[in-house]
Amino acid sequence: MADKYLKLIAGVPTQVEGSTASAGVGDAGKLVALNAQGKLDETMMPTGIGADVAIIQASENLVAGDFVNVWSDAGAARVRKCDGSAAGKEAHGFVLAAVASGNLATVYFEGTNNQVSGQVPGPVYMSAAAAGAAASVAPVGAGQVVQRIGVATSASAINVECGQHYVL
Repeated sequence: MADKYLKLIAGVPTQVEGSTASAGVGDAGKLVALNAQGKLDETMMPTGIGADVAIIQASENLVAGDFVNVWSDAGAARVRKCDGSAAGKEAHGFVLAAVASGNLATVYFEGTNNQVSGQVPGPVYMSAAAAGAAASVAPVGAGQVVQRIGVATSASAINVECGQHYVL
């Protein structure tokens, strides 16, 4: 619940809450309040400020923290788990919330993936053993894909910046 303030509505002082999200032009002039996480909602930020995200339909079930691959399904963008076991499913970003196949996923292209566990601080790579996962060592098998996807800063956080990939 946002803090409240008094606003003059039709000549009557009325208690109203600050806005925690914006629907666009119709919300111009409203006072801003922090959201439930104690932050400004990204809808309040100007273009170019905030997370680098895209809303893309999932072509398979995704779990929070999965690293994902953006691919073309007859010209339509889709997102699926990245997979370092073979070429063609390199990591482009990650999701912070679970998404069922066919639903829209918010894909983050950089930033902190705080929905992971068991990480070892230091460089992390796309896993060849588990689709959508990160590994602290690069794949070594023929035909597998090596791609550094960021740096683990703790057991439960990876600072993501997907690098170039190459096939062994």
